[in-house]
Amino acid sequence: MNNTTTSFGLYETFRILIPGFYFSTLAVVLAWAVFPVTISHTITGWQMTILFFCFAIISGLTMYAKETTKRRKAFQENQPSTYLLNKARTMAKIQPLDDSDAQRLYFYVLNNFIPAVFHEKIFFFGTVYHIMILVRRTSFWFGLASTAGVAARLSMGTTFDGQQVLLVFTVVVWLIYLLNVRYNKADRKMQENYRDQIFWLEMNNDLVEQLLRKRRTV
Repeated sequence: MNNTTTSFGLYETFRILIPGFYFSTLAVVLAWAVFPVTISHTITGWQMTILFFCFAIISGLTMYAKETTKRRKAFQENQPSTYLLNKARTMAKIQPLDDSDAQRLYFYVLNNFIPAVFHEKIFFFGTVYHIMILVRRTSFWFGLASTAGVAARLSMGTTFDGQQVLLVFTVVVWLIYLLNVRYNKADRKMQENYRDQIFWLEMNNDLVEQLLRKRRTV
């Protein structure tokens, strides 16, 4: 249990820091590409370092708190808690579960009965899913912002030669976004993760039915 707790904390930390640092890196590079002279004359190196780390942590916590990745169809489909909800409906003399009850029962089963090796896989692929989706969304919005910046500077008379850094940044960000969409491993692994847990629940049907019957005391 201690190893599981340690792994959970580590993976949750990654879910905060990696998207936050990615967001902050893109923000710094974009700002430097658009306002290189202003930044170099107003912010020193150590000030930039402190601002970068503070911004990375704050932006990471903000994205973590919003939990937008959990609202996606790929995350919500085939949830193990949905399996428990549907299982209760098929059992005689069992009051149907609602979504909240099903989720509580699922976490009770996960924490007390599902083997620890499953926990590591759940934490790992859940973290990978969360990070990849946030990287994709962050890349998309920075790609739009940098593209708009290129267009705006062109309208003001700045040639492509005069904004090479911004152009390279724009191409790289869109490339990251397109590769993330093209090789969408996050959604597939999340679904595989769910199916493994549902299979375990199916193979332990007697335990599941026993817990469903006594869930009021769980």
